[in-house]
Amino acid sequence: MLNHGPLAGVRVIELAHVMAGPVCGLMLADLGADVIKVEKIPGGDDTRRMAPPKIGEESAAFLMMNRNKRGMAVNLKHDSGKEVLRRLLRKSDVLIENYRHDTMAKLGLGYETLKQENPGLIYCEISGFGRSGPFHDQGGFDLIAQGMSGLMSITGEGPGRPPVKVGAPVTDITAGILGALGVTAALNERHYSGKGQRVDTSLFEAGIIHTYWQSAICLATGVSPGPMGSAHPLNAPYQALQTADGWINLGGANQRNWERLVEAIGKPELASDPRFHDNHGRMANLKELEAALNQVFRTRTTNDWLKTLNAVGIPAGPVLSVGEMHEHPQTQARQMVPKVEHPTEGLVKTLGLPIKLSETPGGVQHAAPLYGQHTRVLMEELGYASTEIVELHEAEVVFCAPS
Repeated sequence: MLNHGPLAGVRVIELAHVMAGPVCGLMLADLGADVIKVEKIPGGDDTRRMAPPKIGEESAAFLMMNRNKRGMAVNLKHDSGKEVLRRLLRKSDVLIENYRHDTMAKLGLGYETLKQENPGLIYCEISGFGRSGPFHDQGGFDLIAQGMSGLMSITGEGPGRPPVKVGAPVTDITAGILGALGVTAALNERHYSGKGQRVDTSLFEAGIIHTYWQSAICLATGVSPGPMGSAHPLNAPYQALQTADGWINLGGANQRNWERLVEAIGKPELASDPRFHDNHGRMANLKELEAALNQVFRTRTTNDWLKTLNAVGIPAGPVLSVGEMHEHPQTQARQMVPKVEHPTEGLVKTLGLPIKLSETPGGVQHAAPLYGQHTRVLMEELGYASTEIVELHEAEVVFCAPS
């Protein structure tokens, strides 16, 4: 079971759980790396217990986050378990971990120790706040990172309303993607130096980079922007508007699009209204602009408006549910909901790789592993005899899934 793609031949050990670390491993696996997920004994990754929903007997959350990976279960509280992992790491290129700041060092698996055994090892740490600074020793969750990064202060309906987090765990996901980016950069540098290095990113920083526009405003003016619903902090109209049967997202922000928009909706007089003549005026009178446009857009259905706006090249789109997004023809055309064969649950749908490479494509090739599915074969690759593997399994140092 090996993946194909531009990272084929790269071996990654994933000592990570739940989301940020597994997203990093998922991205590298989808791009062809041989990602080996090392799960704890007993129980494995916590996402195995995030159910319902289930697909058959497997957690849907675990299946989503761990496709394309091989899996083994090792007890790292046991010296023999640590030795299994160290033997694996001596033959690996990358380690991903998202434990609290001193966990790996206490296990004797810190970067300074492991690089002595494998100088080429790239050691990717994804934490709540990074490995330096006054919060380096604090754990972190997406909700906490969204609040402290400023994201929750700019998300929601407007002043006076309760704080709202982004619906998806955006700092977890982004931190995982940043980790994968850091790993690929370090792999490239290793081609020249022959040396590995530490890659350090966090949920906190992942949240911060989502404030580029709002931080630009704050750094320039000293004023922190607040929540604006779906509206843009710098351009208008650029937001969701109500239609006769739902909502439509409208991107009429630049002056040319604004002028074409008012013609398309049959309200050319809005262009000459001094409140809306240019972007400065539209931003200063955003509530009045929203009210004027909603009055017009409520007269027709979303699909009717989409046909009208698309015909004249004005960016617009529907507000789809997750299920509707899965079935959308563009989603299907981009192979973003592929099916993969699972060893016990048959064909399972997942999300696809959002990066398309012309010469060395990656993609979803294998389902998530059963608990301990590849322990035996991986230990055989490391030179363990069958009798040793059985002994370690019986001593609960490793867990080998039934063949």
